[in-house]
Parts: sequence; structure tokens; C-alpha cells
Amino acid sequence: MTHTARRMHGLLEPICLVTYFAAESNAELAALGHRTYWDGYFASRAAPLGKVPAEVVHAAFYSFADGEVARHIPGVWETIPPEASVAARERGSAAALRRILGEELAASPGLVRAADLTTKAAAGAPTEGRVMYAAMRTLPVPSDPVARLWHSATVLREHRGDGHVAALVGARIGGTEAHVLSALDKGIHPPESFGRIHHLPKERLAAVMDGLRTRGLVDADGHFTDAGRETKQHIEDLTDELAVPPYEALSPAELDELAAALEPLTAKVVAAGSK
Repeated sequence: MTHTARRMHGLLEPICLVTYFAAESNAELAALGHRTYWDGYFASRAAPLGKVPAEVVHAAFYSFADGEVARHIPGVWETIPPEASVAARERGSAAALRRILGEELAASPGLVRAADLTTKAAAGAPTEGRVMYAAMRTLPVPSDPVARLWHSATVLREHRGDGHVAALVGARIGGTEAHVLSALDKGIHPPESFGRIHHLPKERLAAVMDGLRTRGLVDADGHFTDAGRETKQHIEDLTDELAVPPYEALSPAELDELAAALEPLTAKVVAAGSK
């Protein structure tokens, strides 16, 4: 089943990414009064948790450096309630997905079936230990098939993300360290130039790299060591393993049907770069 979890991640991730790449979602959040992209990001993604402190969002999201969350949370909720940001994110993401797919695919029986099966999987796993997944599960499931497909794909993305955080914690890899390992896995060198971390203070990045060298995960030139590559692979393998439970709610025939229904939809979204 780990192969299934990895396959479904590949098929569903591009659908989720319209939230972050497509203009419609950003426009909906800006129309509410969110002043920057990151205001809208933190307000809408964290909103299912409720008006929790920055420390809670920082812990749940895991991958942001110290202080980054606090620049937005709880300030983003002072004038815009979390419920409004959640609704705006859904409207914008569904609109973007509908535009990218085009009228024929968006209204197709295949999309409806993909939405139904994805929703069944998204509701099929235990919530214990899955903070973001549990929070997303509290939101109403949209009736519109396009919005429902996006919503359920996002629920599954947060389930996988919770498992990924657990795998990172178990490997004693912090959020910034995870970005370094991801950059090296993508062939980016120096890894400090990776877009997710290049803006951090040089002293902070140097300390992270020094820590990884001390642990034998990167070498003096900032490349993977064998131990570093093995650690990264272990994290990815465990992430796949921990992402399995939702798909156990589907029969083998339903899993095949879901993959077949998603393939033409995902191909169209990938071709558009999820935007």
C-alpha cells in the first residue's frame, strides 16, 4: 500500500497546489483584506485550527523558521474571521481548478467519481496524532464536485503532511534542516540557495549547515553524505507508510478507478503548472 500512497500523492498534489499558485485563490484572499500572499496563506491554511496562538501554528506547520509564523498569526484574524478565509480559499481554489480543467472535464462523470472516491478516502482514516488532518475534517464537505475534489485532496495532503512531520521528528530533523535535505535531493547546491530558506539570516543557515555536518548528514562542501541520503530516504519511505490509512478505506477496484479518473484531470493541471 505504500506504493499506492505515493501514487495518489503524485496524482492529488497538483490539484492542491492551485491554492498556492493560481491567481483566483490569491485574489479571493486579497479581496477579504489580506495585504500579502503570506497573510492569506497563514490565515486560510491555519483557520481550521481556530484562533490559536502563533506557537501552535508553528508547531503544526513545522517547516517555518522561528518568528515567521508570528509575523502573521494572530494578526491576520484581527479584522478577518478564520471562517471567511477558509471560504475564500475554497472559492478561489475551486474556480482555478474549474478554469484549468475546462468546462468539459470539470463537468465530466470522471471528475464526479474522482471527487466521490477522494472524499471517501479523506474521511476514512483515524485522526489521532493528526492535528492538521483533524482540523480539516471539521470543515463541511462542499457539494459542488470540483470544490469537493479540491477539498478532499487538501484533506489528504494535510494527513500526509502530519505523517511527514512525525517522520521528521522521529529522525530529529527540524523544519529548516528538512528544507536543506529537500534542496539537496532536488540537486540544488548550495542548498542554502533553495527558495524556501534563502531569505533566512546567513547566521541561521550557517548554524543549520554546521549542525548537519556535525551529525554526518552533509559533507564539508555541503553535499549529501551516504548517511544523509539514507536519512532522507528513510523519511520519505516512512511518510509513504504513514500516508496509507485513508486509502485502506477504498477497495482495490476503487483505488484503480480513482487513479484512472484522476489521471486526465491531473495531467491537465500539471500541464498548466497548477496555475
